[in-house]
Amino acid sequence: MVEKNTYTHLLGITKQHIIQKQTINNLTKRKTMKKIAIIGTGTVGQTFASKLITLGYDVMMGTRNVSEKLASTAKDGYGNPPFSEWYAQNKNVKLGTFAEAAAFGEIVLNASQGANSINALKLAEAKNLNGKIIMDVANPLDFSKGMPPCLVPELSNTNSLGEEIQKTFSDAKVVKTLNTMWCGLMVNPNMIGGGDHTSYICGNDADAKSKVKSLMNEFGWKNENILDLGDISSARGTEAVLPVWLRIWGATKNGAFNFKIVS
Repeated sequence: MVEKNTYTHLLGITKQHIIQKQTINNLTKRKTMKKIAIIGTGTVGQTFASKLITLGYDVMMGTRNVSEKLASTAKDGYGNPPFSEWYAQNKNVKLGTFAEAAAFGEIVLNASQGANSINALKLAEAKNLNGKIIMDVANPLDFSKGMPPCLVPELSNTNSLGEEIQKTFSDAKVVKTLNTMWCGLMVNPNMIGGGDHTSYICGNDADAKSKVKSLMNEFGWKNENILDLGDISSARGTEAVLPVWLRIWGATKNGAFNFKIVS
C-alpha cells in the first residue's frame, strides 16, 4: 500500500509539471504572437479586436485622430455607445493613428467604412502596408440617400473596393473575406447552425489567402465552409451580396443569419 503522503508527493510533482508545461506553452505563444492592426474603430473593428485579444494576438486599432476619438461622447450612426466607453473596458487593445497601427501590424485588417477605406488606408501610408496582408472585410456602402444604402457606383459592377485597394496599394496582398455577414458571425460562426454556413475568400496571392484562412479557422470557420472564389476581382460578387443582405436584415429585424452553398 502506498502511504497517503506518497500520493500527495506524486500529486505535487504532477501539478508542478503541469504548471511548468503551461508556462513553457505561454512563453512559446508570446514568441509566436502576431501583431494585427485594425483600421477603423467602429463596431466591426471592436468586434474583431475583442476576439483577437482572446486568441492571444497583440492588437492596435487605428483612427484618424486619437485624442478626438477618445474625447468624443457621440454615439455612432447606428446608435452604439461612443468608442471611449468600449475602449475603457478593453485596455489590452492599443490605439494609434492609421499610420501607427499599419506600421505596428504584421497583418492589417480593414474594418473602416468602405466608402472611406481608400482614404483611411492612404493615411495609413503605403510604406506601412507594402508586403503585408490587408484583410479587407469592408463594403463600399453609400448612405447618402438613407437606408438601405446602395453600393458606391465607382466601386461596383466593373470594380470593387477589394480591387481598388489592391490597385492603390500594389505591393500589399489584399484578401477579401467575411464581408457578407454581420460582424458577430465573422468571428463566431458557431453562433448559428452549428457553424455550417458559407464564407467566401478571394485574392491574388495564394499564400496570403492561406494565412487568412488559418486566422478564420481560429475564429471557428471550418475549411469546408470557406469557399475560395479566385482572384480579387471576385470581390465584385461578394460586395454585391450586401444589398440583398440588408433587405433581409430589414425584413427580419435580425442580423444573425448567413447563406450556405448547397448542391
